[in-house]
Amino acid sequence: MPVTNSEPACSRHPDSGRFVDVSAVPSVRSDFYRDELRKHLQCLDQQREHYSQKTMTDVEAALRKLMRHVDRLCVDEHGDEMVSRLLRQIDGVTRLSAFPDRQPTH
Repeated sequence: MPVTNSEPACSRHPDSGRFVDVSAVPSVRSDFYRDELRKHLQCLDQQREHYSQKTMTDVEAALRKLMRHVDRLCVDEHGDEMVSRLLRQIDGVTRLSAFPDRQPTH
């Protein structure tokens, strides 16, 4: 399912306070985070039987919301730290990093 965002694609730059077009954010970083979030969604879906429907719905909604806002978070001064921390917390649930076919990322 494609991720869409109907909100304006701009955010305040953390240093200058001016609005910045988030399409100017290096897409490699935000694409990486978005891809990691998709992997966690897929992993979570494979574990669906272990969680209640409400838990699955809530977690899926939170991950999709994070995917929609990852570009803005990458503009924020501490956005990378926040997304990394959230990914580690999500991994605590999905255990995606524990799968043997998972390649280490640098």
